[in-house]
Amino acid sequence: MKQKPNVIYILADDMGYGDVSAFNEKAAFKTPNFDDMAANGLSFTDAHATSAVCTPSRYGIITGRYNWRSRLKCGVMSGYSSPLIEEGRMTVAHLFQQNGYHTAAIGKWHLGMEFAKTDEFELLPDYEACAGVDYSGKIERSPITNGFDYYYGISASLDMAPYIYIENDRFTQLPDHETEDVGKRFWRKGPTAPDFVHEDVLPHLTQKVLDKIDEYKEDPFFIYFPMPAPHTPILPSAEFLGKSGTNEYGDFVLMVDEMVGRITRKLKETGLYENTIVIMTSDNGCSPMANFEELLAAGHNPSYVFRGHKADIYEGGHRIPLIVRWPEVIPAGGRSDELVCLCDFMATMADILDTELPPEAAVDSVSNLPIWLDADMPAVRSDLVHQSVCGDLSIRMGHFKLEMCPGSGGWSYPAPGEETEDMPRFQLYDLSRDISERVNVIDQHPAIAQRLRKRLVEYVRNGRSTPGPRQANNGEEIWDAVRWLEEEP
Repeated sequence: MKQKPNVIYILADDMGYGDVSAFNEKAAFKTPNFDDMAANGLSFTDAHATSAVCTPSRYGIITGRYNWRSRLKCGVMSGYSSPLIEEGRMTVAHLFQQNGYHTAAIGKWHLGMEFAKTDEFELLPDYEACAGVDYSGKIERSPITNGFDYYYGISASLDMAPYIYIENDRFTQLPDHETEDVGKRFWRKGPTAPDFVHEDVLPHLTQKVLDKIDEYKEDPFFIYFPMPAPHTPILPSAEFLGKSGTNEYGDFVLMVDEMVGRITRKLKETGLYENTIVIMTSDNGCSPMANFEELLAAGHNPSYVFRGHKADIYEGGHRIPLIVRWPEVIPAGGRSDELVCLCDFMATMADILDTELPPEAAVDSVSNLPIWLDADMPAVRSDLVHQSVCGDLSIRMGHFKLEMCPGSGGWSYPAPGEETEDMPRFQLYDLSRDISERVNVIDQHPAIAQRLRKRLVEYVRNGRSTPGPRQANNGEEIWDAVRWLEEEP
């Protein structure tokens, strides 16, 4: 390696495994820039977010820690929520800072910040806009207190208020009106700044990334780019409308694909292409807001062959496309079927930088560097824990997956409350024979189910899944209500 590699982490929001044509031979449209990354990099076919929804999966990426160890045991945060990343916790951005990198986060944060508030502030349910915020005040515990030198973006999803850009630890403007929309364009009513136009957010943030590449190009840099798309509101610009031949969601995926292409072209223009690691992935599976019925009628399935979608414990909830391109080091066109997780990012970067992480950091992160260097390398992980939106956990070991709930644990049928009395309490699937998770084999393999449950309980109790001293989970008292810690499968 001639010098430390630059790193750009591109995180799509609610984009399914099947939305990338390099991963889906039956895709109804081509994603040329994702496909170019795959042709010139390494694709992972068995990669997973730690959660089937966005706030927790982002926590896993940034901290290298399973999200369910945080205080958030289910659901996601709002645009007004307090910080989820614990004070004093090392992040991957801290790791880069300690190794002489410029660090920037540009895009959707959705991990909580501490806004300046008046005594009238009250956090409202259902992600409603909150009164009592001092938009002229300093924001505490923004991304710049979590290892980033620079931050520009929005506090949460593009359908959650406030609709005001944040730069570092300040709102860039004061809100002067409220706005909302419906349908696929859905966003909730909330305070909006005069320069904030929902349709312009994705290209605006992408341009900010391009500007930072220009600014940082003389020194090593890490740019974390969590896009707000193709999550709702589904807002493809005019040049992409109708381009996918499916619906507006498919068109929006193609717009996301083009933003990735702009970053690739910028790296080539600046001479940084060869020694820049670019990671492209998604935070969870596709949302039903994309309208699966319309997409399937057009011959496109965002979940590919997997059961479920965003929010579910099934593969469609958390199995995501993952492509890593590093032309100077990673052979082009590689493909790995080994089990990996987005929370592995921190340990992988520490391995590349030849840095030892402290024992309390990245407790569930495993270096994927051996596979990056040789796509035929065998598994670096023996197992992996997943979580649904409702907080249900599953554990995958080899080709068996034990799910600690009777249904989806999310939004697809059978959702919590839709289960029937004859459904087994837990589910066990042999993914080598049943990738669509339709045949529960828990009665045929009780010993395997018991072994997986024992491993999961061990990981919960130990506060980590990697070797090292035992750690504490946050909000541990909540685990007292998780009956399967003591139940037999």
